Amino acid sequence: MKLTFLGTGTSCGVPVIGCQCEVCRSTDPHDKRTRCSVLVETEQTRLLIDCGPDFRQQILPQPFRKIDGILITHAHYDHMGGMDDIRPYCQFGEINVYADAQARQGMLEMLPYCFAEHRYPGVPAIGLHEIKPHERLSFGDLEVVPFVVMHGKLPILAYRIGGLAYITDMKTIDECEMAYLQDVEVLVVNALRFDKPHHSHQLVDDAIAFAQRVGARETYLIHSCHDIGLHAEVNKKLPAGIQLAYDGQIVEI
Repeated sequence: MKLTFLGTGTSCGVPVIGCQCEVCRSTDPHDKRTRCSVLVETEQTRLLIDCGPDFRQQILPQPFRKIDGILITHAHYDHMGGMDDIRPYCQFGEINVYADAQARQGMLEMLPYCFAEHRYPGVPAIGLHEIKPHERLSFGDLEVVPFVVMHGKLPILAYRIGGLAYITDMKTIDECEMAYLQDVEVLVVNALRFDKPHHSHQLVDDAIAFAQRVGARETYLIHSCHDIGLHAEVNKKLPAGIQLAYDGQIVEI
């Protein structure tokens, strides 16, 4: 199974428009962060987790092949705002999108023209499916189990796919959900920055403590803003087995 980080940044992306900080002026491509999204692939199956407003830019360098399912974590624009750009993939057939009740409703409101009785010609053909935490989903040779983390006071979905656990925008997790992280090999989890606590996102120290509790062989930090610092400098500060992910990075699982 192959994991490709399409985007690893927060809702504003990096560089932030108009910002002249050291990170936003960096020429290191590792410091360019589009909005969070990943591809999870085998030779037979391809899944996309989240489809943010940078999707077109992110997917252009990737091989053009069928997307078997799009898994949505929650109904915020930086995680759903690129759905209209899936249109080219509809030549393979209807695109099946999976979301909890709140995210499903958010998509209906964001893209009403895709679900109208009389659709404008050329709009994406989306099959929108409501899913519930802990109910298993099968896509070819991949099995997915959604579970719940808390984005502040908002419950959102994280995903367990084989030895991979993908978590974004988490602030806390209920103890009962930790069972879905047992024997994880590769953990992907959000880490906003080092200081200045946020009401709905973990900081780096929170993510490190969580990763050490999970005990995955490898942990990749995502959803990081420009305040986290330069990519090369951040990785020097992280414990063994934990690293800051970057756009375009590929991990074999």
